[in-house]
Amino acid sequence: MSSNSSNSLDSSFQRLRELRSLMLRLHKALLHSERIVYEQFYGRIPSSGEFFRLVIEHEWFSWLRPMSQFIVQIDDVLNSKEPMTLGQADELLDQARTMLQPSAEGTSAEKRYFRAIQRDPDIALMHAEVTRLLG
Repeated sequence: MSSNSSNSLDSSFQRLRELRSLMLRLHKALLHSERIVYEQFYGRIPSSGEFFRLVIEHEWFSWLRPMSQFIVQIDDVLNSKEPMTLGQADELLDQARTMLQPSAEGTSAEKRYFRAIQRDPDIALMHAEVTRLLG
C-alpha cells in the first residue's frame, strides 16, 4: 500500500470517528427536539422508559431510526477486527451525505429534518458542522 493511500485511509478513518461523534450529538438533539413537539400534540411523556418505547415503536420517531442504525453501522466498521478499507469509509461518508439532506420539498425524513433545523439553532449548528466535515 502506498503511503498516499494509507494517508487517505487515516484521513477517512478520522473523519468517520468525527462523523460518529457529531451524529451522536445530532441524534440526541433531534430526539429531544422531536420529543418537545410530540408532547405539544400528545401531552407529556411520563418517563424515560416510556420515551424510549415511543422512540422504538411510535411512527412519530420513525424517521430517526435510520440514523440510529447508521451510527451502529459506523461503530461496527470502526470496531471491526477486520481492517477498514478506504472503500468502506468512503461509502459510509457518502451514506451520511445522503441521509443528512434537509429539504422543504423532499421525503418525509428530509422534511422532518429540515423543520428540526429551522426550529432549533443547536441542530442547525450541528448540521453545519456535519456538512463541513462531509465536504
